[in-house]
Amino acid sequence: MAEALFECRSLSKLFPVKTLFRTIGNVHAVEDVDLEIPEGGTVGLVGESGCGKTTLARTILFLIEPTAGQVVYRGEDLSDLKRKAFHAFRRETAIVFQDPYSSLDPRMLIADIVGEPLTIHRMAFGEDRDDAVLALLERVGLKTEHLYRYPHEFSGGQRQRLAIARALAGDPKFILLDEATSALDVSVQAKILNMLNALKRELQLTYLFISHDLSVVRHLSDLIGVMYLGRMVEYGTREQVFDDPTHPYTRGLLAASPSLDPDDRDRPREVVLEGEVPSAVDPPSGCRFHPRCPNRKPECERIRPELVDIGDGHLVACIPE
Repeated sequence: MAEALFECRSLSKLFPVKTLFRTIGNVHAVEDVDLEIPEGGTVGLVGESGCGKTTLARTILFLIEPTAGQVVYRGEDLSDLKRKAFHAFRRETAIVFQDPYSSLDPRMLIADIVGEPLTIHRMAFGEDRDDAVLALLERVGLKTEHLYRYPHEFSGGQRQRLAIARALAGDPKFILLDEATSALDVSVQAKILNMLNALKRELQLTYLFISHDLSVVRHLSDLIGVMYLGRMVEYGTREQVFDDPTHPYTRGLLAASPSLDPDDRDRPREVVLEGEVPSAVDPPSGCRFHPRCPNRKPECERIRPELVDIGDGHLVACIPE
């Protein structure tokens, strides 16, 4: 196992709910999450909308300051970094957002959009910057004539390639891919995923990949984290999570995912997710999944299960039967 690039230790993020005069509660977006992201690997985060995936990812990058816990990058607590070291950390990390239509400034030329990180980090200027931008465009499958166009002149897939080129501009070691392929057609999505895999091998990148599409997560990720209502409920290798899911919520997600195998379509589902995700302002006591769990027991309402290693690094937060 490679050394951890990032370590999250009991990481929590609460957002206060305020009235005009006082705070009346908190949104428990992320709570007591422990996570390791090995250098050179790809960690996939899955879960229903509102489970805290994006908040966790942005807290890891300190775009949102955590309420409690630690984020450790290359052995150093990010909250202890001085300004110069934190600037170096910013250069080594990048994000590709879900919607390329809104993440690219429509008033800027592609030369300026992709070249802006080079200027900010003082890596290249003038003709050197233009040459570097051309090399980045070629790396993601775009052409020289695209340099002086605007984002509205490109298709959705091309815009996402531009977003990836911009993310690569600072020569990062880590890239957060937040639903980076969900807005694309299936054929375009496949090309982008193959390109991301090739870039990872070529540039020795580390990815944190967030998606609702389990088939895409399985294709791209080495390790999978399953989140429910702000907490990690299962974490393991791709084979452990997809071939031997243990937590009822993970089994429910996999059962709800459409299958291309005709033999699977008539197979009875082991777990069917029913009901809605409870409010993160007032989460259930004990196991947060117990109101929807088909295997719940009386103790599930009062005991909050912790992640336990059930073998070979496969972590599950569930009270054993």
